Amino acid sequence: MSLNTWSARWLKTTFILLIILVGCSLVLFLNLLETRNSTESTLSIQQVRLRVNPILLNLEQNIHLLQETRVQEHLLSIVKENGVELSYVGLDGTILLSSSPTSEGKQVNLRSALHYDLNHAVQATNGNDSLNITFPVMDGPEGSQIGNALFTIPKPMVTVKETEIFPFFILGTLLITSMVLGIYLVLMKRKFKTQLLSPIHQLKQHAESILKGKYSEPIQYNRMDEMSELYAMFDLMRTEIMHLSELRIRQETAQKELITNISHDIKTPITTVKAYIEAILEGICSDKETLMEYMKVMQTNTDKTTRLVEDLLVHALQELGQISVEPYEVYSSPAFERMLKPIGHVVLTSGMIYESPKNIPNVLIQMDPIRIEQVISNLVSNALKHTAPGDAIRINVELEGDQLNFTIADSGQGIRAQDMPFVFERYFKGQTSWSNRNAHEGTGLGLSICKSIIEAHGGHISFSSKEGQGTIFQFNLPIC
Repeated sequence: MSLNTWSARWLKTTFILLIILVGCSLVLFLNLLETRNSTESTLSIQQVRLRVNPILLNLEQNIHLLQETRVQEHLLSIVKENGVELSYVGLDGTILLSSSPTSEGKQVNLRSALHYDLNHAVQATNGNDSLNITFPVMDGPEGSQIGNALFTIPKPMVTVKETEIFPFFILGTLLITSMVLGIYLVLMKRKFKTQLLSPIHQLKQHAESILKGKYSEPIQYNRMDEMSELYAMFDLMRTEIMHLSELRIRQETAQKELITNISHDIKTPITTVKAYIEAILEGICSDKETLMEYMKVMQTNTDKTTRLVEDLLVHALQELGQISVEPYEVYSSPAFERMLKPIGHVVLTSGMIYESPKNIPNVLIQMDPIRIEQVISNLVSNALKHTAPGDAIRINVELEGDQLNFTIADSGQGIRAQDMPFVFERYFKGQTSWSNRNAHEGTGLGLSICKSIIEAHGGHISFSSKEGQGTIFQFNLPIC
């Protein structure tokens, strides 16, 4: 079930339950209101006592003087002032004194006429507007009962309106709470839609755009909450994917250019070798000296082809992370002298000034001589590309601590500042010297291969350069 469907069902169910709650509260409220208006008020025993206590007090205080006319008149005046009727009945049922003189001397049925309890008195009214209730008359505070005071009290005098504020307060609170809850649910639904569902739909659209290869559109969210963090991470992912896509496109373009360049570089020496072989086969070489000259040209072009094929092989191994380096223990002095002798000849024949190392420390090191010679040849070839006839190339080897440092410096044009961060990247080809601008610039693999070879030996390669003043490349190899 989708989040949108789940939220819609949840809110719908909540609203239904809320409507039922409000409906029940309203029904209860109306029923309570109707009951309040239709039900008779409650009779209060406290109101009854307030009416009869002055009369009972006077009766008990003057019980022995009750035969006197003055006392009777005073008592009956108190009865009249309180708006009730009194009949003083003896223990034998004879009415001794009454607010209705005609009733005096009559007999009453003590069992049916005397009602000490308010509930029994109410039940005996039979719908009358007056209430008959009896209180015992005592002879002093600690004396015995000597009679009964039978009071007839109008019901309105002792009726109390019951307050129903608390039930109405509870119902009002319930209704207000229900209304607030309803408003809150509406606001929550709107907030849920605007701050959760809508952003999720937008993220879905952005994800579809990324799947279609549209990486340029930024992903923005204008609020500062948890969703903004998700949007920020999603935009960071989009940027990273865009960068990787651009990098992949650049690599594919560079690889195509590499294949084109190497095809051109290989085709030229092969074509040259083929032409010289055909010339030899046709008998153009009439003497041994010319034949040897032809053989030297073919050897040079064959060596160039070999180097190109070797660069391709190292590049392929570098892509797989399996560059073939097989170091073993050798002495540095004889190994480097063998490498530098032909390199010095190449530099001198190119019209440059060559400064060879004055003294090569003879220490035992672990290295692959073929790969290290490839590194030195690449660095010297790179120096030749950035120098002009008359410039100098200097090579030096020094022992520092437990490392053998190898330096190749030139006094050429140097490396431009904008090119320095990319020197060791594959396929990167910097600007060549003015004298070599018409020459082919190479494959852009040389320095990347050098870096991989040196790191495979456990060493480090670096450079320093200043435009117009030359470049210095340095690499070190650990000694045994």
